Amino acid sequence: MTHDDDYDDEPPRDMRAPHDIGAEAGGLGSMLLSRDAVADITEVVKNAEEFYRPAHQTIFRAIVARYNAGAPIDPIVVNDDLIKSGDIDRIGGIAYLSHLVQQVASVAHAQHYAEIIHERAVLRDLQSACSRTLRQIADGTGDTGELLDDLRADVDGIVDDTSRGDEDTLIGADGEDFLEQLEVLQKDGPARGVKTGFTDFDSLTNGLQPGQLIVIAARPAVGKSTLGTDIVRHATIVEGLPAVFFSLEMSRTELKMKIASAQARVPLHHMQSQNGMTDDDWARLAKVWPMINDAPLDIVDDAGLTLTKIRSHCRRIKRKRDLRLVVIDYLQLMEGELSGRTENRQQEVAKISRSLKKLAAELHVPVIAMSQLNRGAEQRADKKPLLSDLRESGAIEQDANMVILLHREDAYEKLSPRAGEADFIVAKNRGGPTATITTAFQGHYSRFVDMAQS
Repeated sequence: MTHDDDYDDEPPRDMRAPHDIGAEAGGLGSMLLSRDAVADITEVVKNAEEFYRPAHQTIFRAIVARYNAGAPIDPIVVNDDLIKSGDIDRIGGIAYLSHLVQQVASVAHAQHYAEIIHERAVLRDLQSACSRTLRQIADGTGDTGELLDDLRADVDGIVDDTSRGDEDTLIGADGEDFLEQLEVLQKDGPARGVKTGFTDFDSLTNGLQPGQLIVIAARPAVGKSTLGTDIVRHATIVEGLPAVFFSLEMSRTELKMKIASAQARVPLHHMQSQNGMTDDDWARLAKVWPMINDAPLDIVDDAGLTLTKIRSHCRRIKRKRDLRLVVIDYLQLMEGELSGRTENRQQEVAKISRSLKKLAAELHVPVIAMSQLNRGAEQRADKKPLLSDLRESGAIEQDANMVILLHREDAYEKLSPRAGEADFIVAKNRGGPTATITTAFQGHYSRFVDMAQS
């Protein structure tokens, strides 16, 4: 038996899956011999999961960690790292690292090895996507539209990965396009994004731009769901822009009631009470109901939403009409889609955050995600939230183009002199300045409005 077969404690792999153990061994051996080979291979192989053999994934991670740290790389020091991490027995010890080096005919072949490794990984991903679809067809789970959406999303993701690095990255490659864009910008000004209905906020941000991930964060019961509803209400009912609201917390009925209350200026508690609505309430609702009923707003209420489901819904809506805004309430309630590895909630939320950022870019629309804040603000005298209060993951702050922290003094002190006021603290704005914008909170109508309207 060869060294390559000596993995008694590795999980069994499907040998029908496309792979090339020889290329993987040659690539890792080259990396153990030359830092230049590490650079060549990591330019093509972007993550350890592109290696078929789990032990090769472990060795790749160890080598890349040393390379990124600027530390020396050879079989001995990598062996030492694997001993410290407890992985040495699983990969076959120093003997296997030495064996990898012996497989290298020339480190000049490193990029060729990398291309083979990457190609086989792409084929495995494609095989996996097709197999998953075939299983769903056989089980009778999911309708035809969902199956097509999921398969299309899988294939698009594979295509995006395989096309990386194909474009000309020289600064002058798109020089003419840049100058044309600059001329349009100087003539017409920045492209107007999706308006929120809040005058000062829209002036500060020029609207919500396509491809942006916007995070609205607050403590419970401060109003983040209400603000998200306000924005989508203005976009769809007032501006007539197609949007989708994914609610993991409220039902369709609850959400429609909040929208109707805010748009018609009918107290929400009147609508929720038996015989609570007055004749004036009914008249107000009748006046705006055609606008509400005809709004291009999709409402998806599903407590078990995952990124796959959200992407599938968005693609389906985008095919029907020009989707312009996505709102998700809220991020921490979303379910992760982990692939067999045990990860903590912080890592899971980080993955969801990155996926939402990619979704915004893929759909070319602003994506608004509500997020919980931790109790940090409640320990401060002024109760004002900070970016560091974002719950469960600093990756949310990192991935977001804009972070709006919602603060109301009367949420903590009912008799506050600022009762009825709310601050939109634009704590991060990658495309412009930060600021604090004061609005009025009309809780009985379940809405925020500009101070001038209050």
